[in-house]
Amino acid sequence: MEINEKAQHWLNMADYDLDVSKSLLKSKHYLYVGFMCHLVIEKALKAVIAEVTNEVPPKSHHLIELAERAKINDKMSDEQKLLLLTLNPLNIEARYSEYKEKIAKSLTKQRCATLIKETEELLCWIRQQLSTPSTDTQTK
Repeated sequence: MEINEKAQHWLNMADYDLDVSKSLLKSKHYLYVGFMCHLVIEKALKAVIAEVTNEVPPKSHHLIELAERAKINDKMSDEQKLLLLTLNPLNIEARYSEYKEKIAKSLTKQRCATLIKETEELLCWIRQQLSTPSTDTQTK
C-alpha cells in the first residue's frame, strides 16, 4: 500500500524544513533551527494523521497531542517523547520577543546540531510508521 497523497504532501514539507534547519545552522541562525526542527516533526506527525484519518490534520502545533492523534505515542521510545517535549516550546517561544532571549541562549551551535540529528532520526522513524516508508534518500 502506498502512502496517500495528503500524507506525502506533509512529508515533502517536512523534508524541505529539515533542509532549511541545516541551512540555518550553517548561517548561525540558531534560534530558528529549533523552530524549524519543531516544524519538521509537526509536519511528519500530520503526515501520519493524514494517512490514518484520510482527512486534513488539525491546525495544532502541540507535538504530544499530534503524536497521540496519530496513534503512535504509545510506540515511541522515552527518548523520542523527550524530543517532543524539547521541541514543543520552540515553535511558540521563538516567535515572541519575551521568550526569544532565553531560548536563544540555550540554542548553541552544538545543541542545534544535536537537535537536527535527533529530529532527522525521529523523522525517519515516523516515516516507518506509515504504510510504505518513503523512498526519499534524505532521511536514510
